[in-house]
Amino acid sequence: MARFTLSDERYEEIKEIIVDMFETYNVTCVLISGFEIATRMGVKVVPYSALEKRIRRLILIKGLDGVTGLDHGIYTIYYNDYMPTYGRINNTMMHEIGHIVLGHLEESELAEAEANFFAKYALAPPSLIHKWKLSSPDEIARTFEISHEAALYAYEYYQKWLSCGVKEYTDYEIRTLTLFEEVI
Repeated sequence: MARFTLSDERYEEIKEIIVDMFETYNVTCVLISGFEIATRMGVKVVPYSALEKRIRRLILIKGLDGVTGLDHGIYTIYYNDYMPTYGRINNTMMHEIGHIVLGHLEESELAEAEANFFAKYALAPPSLIHKWKLSSPDEIARTFEISHEAALYAYEYYQKWLSCGVKEYTDYEIRTLTLFEEVI
């Protein structure tokens, strides 16, 4: 299955949106927690295990790791608390936060691509990987407490980021480094 590719401009917009979110909700330390951000945003968070058995079964049959709902102006993120690791659950939380922050109102391939990128970039920003000289997916997974799969994606993206040449940090990368300057 081919991946949906966003434009370079949209990637840049999403990075700016992520750093704006970090600043707005005072995200300044690693582990970058989707649960903490959701709470600060006023988003209700509900594990699948708290749902009525029939509803839980329907969601699990669909294979959904997370679902976001909007009711009377209040967002709720439902997440699969049966997943094997916190890193995987946190990635799902950040993906769902991406849908909220990016204003997705309906499911689409574009919305999924944007939310996937949002989660990947928010959980392990390349500027922090670079500053802290993390040189492998294992180091990224341990430092950011993300799943091995997410760390592989973050490392791949970091390598791509490096290949573009780190001559000067962008404004949003400087803002990210400033937010996290007391960490590690």
